[in-house]
Amino acid sequence: MKKGKNVYIRPLTAEDAEACLKLQTDNRLFFEQFSMERNDDFYTLEGQKKRLQRFYENMQNDEDYYCGIFHQADDALIGTINLFQILRGSLQSAFIGYFLDEKHNGKGFTTEAAKLMVEYAFEDLKLHRVEAGVMPRNIASIRVLEKAGFHKEGIARKNVKINGKWEDHQLLAVINPND
Repeated sequence: MKKGKNVYIRPLTAEDAEACLKLQTDNRLFFEQFSMERNDDFYTLEGQKKRLQRFYENMQNDEDYYCGIFHQADDALIGTINLFQILRGSLQSAFIGYFLDEKHNGKGFTTEAAKLMVEYAFEDLKLHRVEAGVMPRNIASIRVLEKAGFHKEGIARKNVKINGKWEDHQLLAVINPND
C-alpha cells in the first residue's frame, strides 16, 4: 500500500494470521494496557483468521482499513495500524489506531507508519480528517501523533473502556491540507 524509509504498510490478509497471532501473544501484556477488552478467542489462530476475514470484508465496504506495519529490512510484521469508523457524506473522516511490537518502540517506526496511513487516508481515500484518541498517560503515543502532524483538540472524559475501566482520552486530529 505505502512504503516509507524503514517500514511499509499493507492490508493484512488471512495469510498473515500466524504472524498476527505471534505479534499479539508476544505483546499481550504490553498491548492490553491500551486496548479494549479481548476475549480468549482473540489469542487463537482461528480467532485471528476470523478477524482478518472480517477486516477484509470491512475494507471492501469502505468501513475499516486494517494494515500491518512491516520492517523493510526483513519484511517482518512488527505492528498493526488501522483506520476505522470511516464516515462519508459531509464528514469524510476516520479514526486511526496502532500497536507496535514493544521491542521496536522508540525507533520512529510508529510515527513513520502513522504518516503513511494519513497519506493513504488523504490521497487515496480522499478523507478530510483523521482523528485519534489516546489515554493522557500514554505520552509516547501522543508524541507519535504530534510528529505525524496531529494537533490536540481536548479531552473526552471516560470515553473508552480499557481493562474494565472507563478511561479519559486525549483527542487529536489532522486535517487534509488539500481541503
